[in-house]
Amino acid sequence: MEITEVESYPIEIPLAEPVSFSNRTIHFRDHAITRIRTGEGLEGVGYSLGYEAAGLIADSVESRLEEVLVGEDPRDVARLWEEMYDSNVQIGRTGLFLRAISSVDIALWDLKAKAAGEPLYKLLGGYADAVPTYASGGYYRDDKGHEGLREEVRRYVEEGHDVVKMKVGRRSVPEEEARVAAVRDEIGPDRTLLLDANGVWESVPEGVRACRAFEPHDPYFIEEPVMIDRVETMSQLNDAIDYAVATGELEGTRHDFAGLYDRGAAGILQPDATVCGGITEWLRIANYASAHDVPIAPHYNWNLHASLVGAVENGQWVEYFYRDMDVKVFDDVVAEPLAPNDEGMIELPDEPGHGVRLDEDALEEFRV
Repeated sequence: MEITEVESYPIEIPLAEPVSFSNRTIHFRDHAITRIRTGEGLEGVGYSLGYEAAGLIADSVESRLEEVLVGEDPRDVARLWEEMYDSNVQIGRTGLFLRAISSVDIALWDLKAKAAGEPLYKLLGGYADAVPTYASGGYYRDDKGHEGLREEVRRYVEEGHDVVKMKVGRRSVPEEEARVAAVRDEIGPDRTLLLDANGVWESVPEGVRACRAFEPHDPYFIEEPVMIDRVETMSQLNDAIDYAVATGELEGTRHDFAGLYDRGAAGILQPDATVCGGITEWLRIANYASAHDVPIAPHYNWNLHASLVGAVENGQWVEYFYRDMDVKVFDDVVAEPLAPNDEGMIELPDEPGHGVRLDEDALEEFRV
């Protein structure tokens, strides 16, 4: 089997209205779409969220990675990963370029599973046929007060979720504590509450003050209380509070994740296969975490991550966003998007490949 063609391009899906988290406001979501084709007529698809740079990710695939791939056997995923990474290590150890490698690697695994005639999660390990989710939301909008927040999480509970996540950190600590209290009151004492600060606090005292204010409301974890590069600050904060720090959605390879855990910065790791180097590297991170009894709760991309969580024994949850909340909108270009059932579980696709089939008409509509 031989790769004959590599294609990558950006798409941009507008939001109906702007939405904010602790330190940013967004108006659209862009993704880089990568396709790898073989002479046998097989095609693998990969993608990555662009954060307003999807065009640069796509350019990196075609200008730097295509030459590594054409003529190679797409089933040799480990070797091709090393060749893509090593041949660009001076310019691409992490960040935007690693997203380009991620999109290619995801496409390669899609191809490999299709060639094997197996669903991806079965090919990778087949630990579970369905995986638990949490409902992610609690974003800031200009017209959404406490009652709007309550209505949102009430809907999640009614949909069958026992775990919900909300944003914190955009407002003052007393205001945020009141928001967290409202959500805890709405979901009740027996459900699991997760918090996400998107790296907003800049120091240990600032972060500890906020996180301790939330402790009476029994959060399970606080995601990214400080920016991920501030590993020592995050480590001190993790030691200072009575619940776990979770992080990793913006982190790079297994070496970076090992550094996070080894320095005590997190008790839960959140690798994103579209960010960390693809499925090949995601599995290495998950296996490292498993050796230390660390749960994996990947960021976003449930259509893909459900199959990965279903392949490993330490997968904890898949993050899920309801489309009508107008926050994560990639489902607009997925032909048959995955969704949780009334018990909050996603049943895994049984077709060959990763099961994320894209809607060609929608891709054309949103293509940049």
